Amino acid sequence: MVSPSFYINNRERFAAALPDRTAALLFSGDEKQMSLDTNYRFFADRNFFYLTGLELPGFVLLIEKNDGQISSNIFAPAHDSMKERWHGKRMDFAAISAISGIPEEHVFDLEKYEETEYELIRNTEINIFLDNSSVMAKPKELRKQIEKDGRKAFDLSEITTPLRMVKQPHEIESIKAAAKITEEAIAEMRKLIKPGVSEYELYLKLEYEMAKRSSMAFAFETIVSCGRNAFYLHHSDPEKDGDGIAQEGSIVQIDCGARLNGYCADISRVFFVGKTRGDDDNRMLLLRLIEDLRNAAFGYIAPGKTFAGLNSQMYDIAGKWLAGQGLIPDNFTNEDVKCYYWHNTSHYLGLDVHDVGPRDKEFEEGNCLAVEPGVYIPEWNIGFRIEDDLLVTKDGCQLLSSGCGSPEGIIVG
Repeated sequence: MVSPSFYINNRERFAAALPDRTAALLFSGDEKQMSLDTNYRFFADRNFFYLTGLELPGFVLLIEKNDGQISSNIFAPAHDSMKERWHGKRMDFAAISAISGIPEEHVFDLEKYEETEYELIRNTEINIFLDNSSVMAKPKELRKQIEKDGRKAFDLSEITTPLRMVKQPHEIESIKAAAKITEEAIAEMRKLIKPGVSEYELYLKLEYEMAKRSSMAFAFETIVSCGRNAFYLHHSDPEKDGDGIAQEGSIVQIDCGARLNGYCADISRVFFVGKTRGDDDNRMLLLRLIEDLRNAAFGYIAPGKTFAGLNSQMYDIAGKWLAGQGLIPDNFTNEDVKCYYWHNTSHYLGLDVHDVGPRDKEFEEGNCLAVEPGVYIPEWNIGFRIEDDLLVTKDGCQLLSSGCGSPEGIIVG
């Protein structure tokens, strides 16, 4: 169990950045209906989770700051024996307090929230902060209600985003542990790779091994791609036959991530099916390029550097190699390179697999990144990426995953 002090500290740092005479409202969100009598798996709004540790629907967090005094209140669905009979038990107020660190006397029945919201909106001396980054419906509806009266609803994500970008020790360790779970699952799945195995079999093995290690809700949809299916970057519907069967001399592209304590890993691996043919094997040629790109990226990333600068370096290295293979002209442009280098090299990592943060901001100590150089060459019928997770440190960066991309681990039977 994560210490409630983590969430208490997050709320204190958040509240310290609020102006006086303020009420900040965060909503966990509501369950989304999938079919007549079934809902999708619920994930709470990530900013709400960051400040409470609660992954439950229908909750409201109210943080108030008046004359320098700060209070946090939670509104939660109370016990309802009939609803619980059909939809599962609800967390009692003592458990809510134990997870979030909000005193139990500040946990209220959700039925009291509407009256509180009404009083806040009536009080024109209070600045109301809502989450403009939320995908939930309630903050958008409330903002419209406030602004139709000529008032301004302030954006609290301008505070939470910088906080979330710089990871604390608990967050770093959670990402590192999620990466370990992911890599252990990949290692178990690797044993099944051989000519004739299907994407579907490998997919099931991956997800089983991650779930077995306490990751029931994954960071994103697991990707297993055989051969040319790797050209579909988010191939998340594994096939049982046809193109979904591993072939001698081809590849298997894996892209998956466990989620632990709410934090995501994001790891890609490629496996070569069958023995290689030395320098005549295009898979090995491309692997050496990807290794060069990875080493250059790990050497580049440090405080003060940027995503744009990282991409520029990758385009230069990949461009020279592609030109050497006769795939693009010697006087290549970035647009020439992008014909084969299809996606960005890196993104932020945290409570979301593509975590919050502006892409034009310089890296700073405490950022966590996923780094995934990839090159895709349809003319060669080959393309792949290798991805690892890292932490930006004071002087450079440090891998949170193993960084395993050596040929010894890639070539399988």
